[in-house]
Amino acid sequence: MKKEKIIVFDTTLRDGEQAPGAALTSEQKLEIAFQLEKLGVDVIEAGFPISSPDDFKAVSLVAQNIRKSAICGLARCLAPDIEAVAKALKKAASGRIHIFLATSKIHLKYKFKKAEGEILALAKKATKMARNLCDDVEFSPEDATRTQRDFLFRVVEAAIDQGARTINIPDTVGYSYPQEIYSLISDIFNNVPNINKAVIAIHCHDDLGLAAANSLSAILAGARQIHCTVNGIGERAGNASLEEVVMAIKTRKDAFKNLITGINTKEIYRTSKLVSNLTGFVVPPNKAIVGKNAFSHESGIHQDAVLKKRDTYEIMDPKDVGIGKSSIILGKHSGRHALMRRLKDLGFILPPERLDDIFKRFKELADKKKEVFDDDLIALAEEETREKKKVYELVSIKVVTGTDIIPEATVTIKYKKKDCQATSCGDGPVDACYKAIDKITKVKAKLLTYKIDALTIGKDAQGSVRVEVKVKNKTAIGRGASTDILEASTKAYLDAINKIVL
Repeated sequence: MKKEKIIVFDTTLRDGEQAPGAALTSEQKLEIAFQLEKLGVDVIEAGFPISSPDDFKAVSLVAQNIRKSAICGLARCLAPDIEAVAKALKKAASGRIHIFLATSKIHLKYKFKKAEGEILALAKKATKMARNLCDDVEFSPEDATRTQRDFLFRVVEAAIDQGARTINIPDTVGYSYPQEIYSLISDIFNNVPNINKAVIAIHCHDDLGLAAANSLSAILAGARQIHCTVNGIGERAGNASLEEVVMAIKTRKDAFKNLITGINTKEIYRTSKLVSNLTGFVVPPNKAIVGKNAFSHESGIHQDAVLKKRDTYEIMDPKDVGIGKSSIILGKHSGRHALMRRLKDLGFILPPERLDDIFKRFKELADKKKEVFDDDLIALAEEETREKKKVYELVSIKVVTGTDIIPEATVTIKYKKKDCQATSCGDGPVDACYKAIDKITKVKAKLLTYKIDALTIGKDAQGSVRVEVKVKNKTAIGRGASTDILEASTKAYLDAINKIVL
């Protein structure tokens, strides 16, 4: 059976930019437009030319430079608006004028203060004017989902009679739900005599979190163009998300039989990042398709299954949207399989008994941190793979310090299966810890160097401490790591002492 194409109408540069705080310059709009063209968007709504000089400039700039996608400008059903769009699109390889007019009773009563007959006449006049200036005209009865259906059918029929090639049905305030949208689109097909002369489009807002679902429902009812934005940005709660609708069609071929889009889905993630960077709107980590967590797994059960077969917990291949691979996030919910795989990837192949030890310490570390990074694991593995035999082993430290008191440290060390404890003061908390260790070990060590580095990022990052100590004519280097820098310092000093004693 022949494939049927769903036209992707992207309004990131118009409706998306109307999101408070998302203002874009004309140059930024052009940069996004080039990426949308690369993405394979069929129609780019570049702006609302009459709204500001820079918006007019932006539409003109995009129209002059983009050759593969059709370029669209928005206009109210007013002559100056329509003329501004036509002028801005003058150099477009393929241009479209998109006109809109509210048709719901609440808008007619409070916004226009006009009767249905006046609105109908205005729709006819504006569509005819736009058609005389451009071959490609799209008409939107604003707030269509709250418009009385009989009146909506008459307006749609009139717009098509006057030359509109696309009829867009907007759920302007995100009021509708999937079954209602399906019913509305079906009724338009069944009650508008000339509907076969136009493409039916759908434009959904996300006020109830249903924009993508409503758009897909419209497609199932016969709509063949979707209005959407990258990352779902837009007025109030936003618009239908391009990536969600496109990937739903691609993923659920059983439901959307023989339907395709022209989108190069491997450019989705790149496009999402660009729009996020230029608008300043951070993509939530749990955002479908493009969020940081969309292809990430922390649960041990999920990780184990995904490592065996990706499809167990992933319905899409991350490569299909331009993300290199799934992420196995190591945290307190992770299991042995994920830890073993990551250690192997990092070059550590350990016997089962050592893996058990690392797993125990990994769990202890994960309870302190939200995420355990590769550098954390390297530190754990290196510490584990060092000489296992230790004369002195750290049990605990307790430090009292402050701006107006002399630091005092109490250190407990296991020596010959017994816990030995000592308390000492020092010039600082680290010095106090080291002097307490000297009391227990009776080893007179001289600290030659002390260096601290952050292994990973964030406030809960592990600190890595490297020390060099000298005892008589022997020197040794010790290392220690912990989210507590005093613990890391104490571990490093004891590591050096153990090497000298051994």
